[in-house]
Amino acid sequence: MTTHYIDITLLPDPEFSHAHLLGALMAKLHRALVQLKASDIGVSFPQHVNTPLSRRTLGAVLRLHGVSGALDELMGQEWLKGMRDHVQVSTLGSVPIDAKHRLVQRRQFKTSADRLRRRRMTRKGETAEQAAAAIPDTVERKPNLPFAQLRSSSTGQPFCLFVDHGALQIEGTDGSFNTYGLSLGGSIPWF
Repeated sequence: MTTHYIDITLLPDPEFSHAHLLGALMAKLHRALVQLKASDIGVSFPQHVNTPLSRRTLGAVLRLHGVSGALDELMGQEWLKGMRDHVQVSTLGSVPIDAKHRLVQRRQFKTSADRLRRRRMTRKGETAEQAAAAIPDTVERKPNLPFAQLRSSSTGQPFCLFVDHGALQIEGTDGSFNTYGLSLGGSIPWF
């Protein structure tokens, strides 16, 4: 169970948008969690907005969740190097006893029929016409979740890391987190 947290707040910057800085911060966190082989640190975005009438955003705060030892080990690394001028890091805090819980998970979407067709052509050796017949335009889905724009370390291709803050729960669930700090079954406290 995650018992402690650290808030990392993005500071206003005239040269970089919050979205750009958040992508850079998430990329650095990902590399640090991979290096530590950590599956016990979760993240949430307490300022996220996901309503139909407003701009969807993850906000300016990245909250790290975990036990104090795991968070101390992460923060003992130099993973924030290059970001220190762009963020404010809180001290380690204890999660409020009455906090509710929620799953904060990655959601992946089949967003581009063209991309799916190109992939099918490569995998199955089909022509463009055959792939178009197999994959109609209707497979495209317009995600309505906030996201961080990242770049794949293996392919160099940009991608959107869509984040779903699930429904509030009274009880937390034990589980692990992926290398972005997103739930693989574990809930984070929400306060």
